[in-house]
Amino acid sequence: MKTIDQLLADGVAGKRVFVRADLNVPLDGTTITDDGRIRAVLPTVTRLAEAGARVVVASHLGRPKGAPDPAFSLAPAAARLGELLGTEVAFASDTVGESARATVEGLADGRVAVLENLRFNPGETAEDDAERGAFADALAALADVYVGDGFGAVHRKHASVYDLPARLPHAAGQLIAAEVAVLRRLTEDVERPYAVVLGGAKVSDKLGVIDHLLEKADRILIGGGMAYTFLKAQGHEIGTSLLQEDQIPAVRDYLKRAEERGVEFVLPVDVLVSPAFPDLGTKAPAHPAVVAADAIPADQQGLDIGPASRELYASKLADAATVFWNGPMGVFEHPDFAGGTREVAQALVDTPAFTVVGGGDSAAAVRILGFDEAAFGHISTGGGASLEYLEGRTLPGLAALED
Repeated sequence: MKTIDQLLADGVAGKRVFVRADLNVPLDGTTITDDGRIRAVLPTVTRLAEAGARVVVASHLGRPKGAPDPAFSLAPAAARLGELLGTEVAFASDTVGESARATVEGLADGRVAVLENLRFNPGETAEDDAERGAFADALAALADVYVGDGFGAVHRKHASVYDLPARLPHAAGQLIAAEVAVLRRLTEDVERPYAVVLGGAKVSDKLGVIDHLLEKADRILIGGGMAYTFLKAQGHEIGTSLLQEDQIPAVRDYLKRAEERGVEFVLPVDVLVSPAFPDLGTKAPAHPAVVAADAIPADQQGLDIGPASRELYASKLADAATVFWNGPMGVFEHPDFAGGTREVAQALVDTPAFTVVGGGDSAAAVRILGFDEAAFGHISTGGGASLEYLEGRTLPGLAALED
């Protein structure tokens, strides 16, 4: 895989360099609530611009249905990128149309432009190879060189991720190179003990990674909504807690295999419960109660791991040499149920281990809860991509960058 270092050594001055970034930031109206993904692409964009390239940044945002939708415009992201770069960033109001062509043609050496949301064009996500290829052809006409740096999208077989690199000289950006290096540390010659913390809402989202990590991890700690399917599989009452009943057979199989392989599987010993899901708008007090994980009242739902579980999880991470964490321990967006996620994050900060926060809600939680990002070994920009890599899958966007 050619890197941006090699690309810069070859010279990019005056060339149109298409940077496939991941600017899929959360928005409250037109206000960006977390600019972490924009900051993540800054090193690549900055190096290219300083080398005299004409930088064309492109990304998706949200899930528009193949047509322009103002709610998913990248205009706020383009403006924020300009603020972080300290320079004006041009913005094209379409993807491959008149505005895109004029904007790119007007770029001077060392300047940066952002195209409108790639998913406004149905060709970006089309399953039909010809339709995707036609859009990739149109994008290729805007550039001389391709740099893949949108790690959060490399698990998607989309036009700008998979098809476009085949049409242009290509290289991996600084972010993708860093992400792959970290993931290799989690899969090849791992320093042990290796602890994995998995949370989030659904067991089904993590089945593949659990299956694969049973071969690699020493400990797997489970929290979040997915924990209640595990507790149910052990025969416990879980009240009205989140449950994926169809996953119980798979969960029982994982618990059995973990025991057979000597992998320590850690589940909550207590939880915070409430009769109703909390109001995330007003953040009104929910008055949660602490109950044993095997004694959740029938009319209550678990919304966070309890204090004893937090202490247990911290102890299981304290002597680890490598830790991978993906998924919050509870409804961290509400202050009454943020404690479990906060304590797990703090445990990662406190351990001398190499720690990786696996993107998605985990990365958002770290920032929302006020942690210094530098206190972690690595914070990934791609939760789904990280998980699929750890499952052992081939990621289309990475395969496309290989020579």
